[in-house]
Amino acid sequence: MDFDFATPVERRHPSGERPSHWPSDWPSQKWHRYDDEVLPLWVADMDFVSPPAVLAALRARVDHGVFGYGLVPGSLRETLCAWSECHYGWSIEPDWQLWLPGVVPALHLASLALTEPGDGVLTVTPIYPPFLRVAERTGRTPQQAAMAEPAAPGAPWRLDLAALEAAITPRTRLLLWCHPHNPTGRVWTRDELAGLAELVMRHDLYVVSDELHCDLLLDEGARHVPLAAAFPELAARTLTLWAPSKTFNLAGLTTACAVIPDAALRRRFAAVARGLTPDGNVLGLVAAEAAYGQGEPWRQALLEVLRGHRQALVERVARWPGVTMSAPESTYLAWLDLRQASALADCESPQQALLERAGVALSDGADFGTPGLARLNFGTTATQLEAALARLDGVLGG
Repeated sequence: MDFDFATPVERRHPSGERPSHWPSDWPSQKWHRYDDEVLPLWVADMDFVSPPAVLAALRARVDHGVFGYGLVPGSLRETLCAWSECHYGWSIEPDWQLWLPGVVPALHLASLALTEPGDGVLTVTPIYPPFLRVAERTGRTPQQAAMAEPAAPGAPWRLDLAALEAAITPRTRLLLWCHPHNPTGRVWTRDELAGLAELVMRHDLYVVSDELHCDLLLDEGARHVPLAAAFPELAARTLTLWAPSKTFNLAGLTTACAVIPDAALRRRFAAVARGLTPDGNVLGLVAAEAAYGQGEPWRQALLEVLRGHRQALVERVARWPGVTMSAPESTYLAWLDLRQASALADCESPQQALLERAGVALSDGADFGTPGLARLNFGTTATQLEAALARLDGVLGG
């Protein structure tokens, strides 16, 4: 089946026949945060229409006309089990799954469930910004360890186990982990993960493994291995977070899953979640089942598009003096180091300078714990990506 990843979709001012009392726009964080002349390549939200199988399932559910309070269908649980076995080689059980309204709420719930006030919540920077706010928002102590920066331009960011262990104190109880990593796009090596597993066991930590981008590995033949599957000794202390949101562009349907093999840990998490999270999003659950059950052909086509966009971006960055990037191994997100960019030498915030001078919105690296860098979302059409890169050429010297 052919899928259209080339035709831009108008998201800022969509047209079409709608009742007069409907809003003229369908507000989008990505497209409505900035003025109309700005090209947004910031938040992790693709500009592609979701898989046809998902749209068909949603239409059928909407046509029923009654929504009410839903339940997680057993068929969805079985579908996720089948996806895990097929794609990761990990046999999970239906009752290990706790379906939730998103990964970010799950991070906060895990902190409340698995730690006490004042305990340390540790993460590795740079990192997806909500990670950095979990400890403070839940009355815990934030702890951070920096990754090892690339040894040479284009080399990968690496896990610094010595720095991670140095950040651990007797009060550290929880590690918030990102696998694959956002924003660097790293797919961790077996050696890096083995070192992490040993450290976690030795310091008796719990782990929340955010694996949201695990179905977007960009290298041919790459296969994701969940942390809890790679190291079974961690299963009793690990919560694995998955969602169809990034892979199938379903973020607004707020549906994610915590996979928790250990029954006692699962009960603790569920007890805290009760009353703090709403019942399942009935449309999100329908979309998740259709995505995991029928979305594989669309996903494979998407990966081909993203590989092409990654290559185009690698070639473009090579033309910008002082700008470096480690080609992402996963996700549709690129992590640009702008600290030595000759065109931005006088700028306190490269992200703000590019917004003002080029009219291109990127995510500010300071929000990820690393000022001077910026995250670029290349999950858009080739036409839209080229328009933004042409603007960046005009500022960065391409």
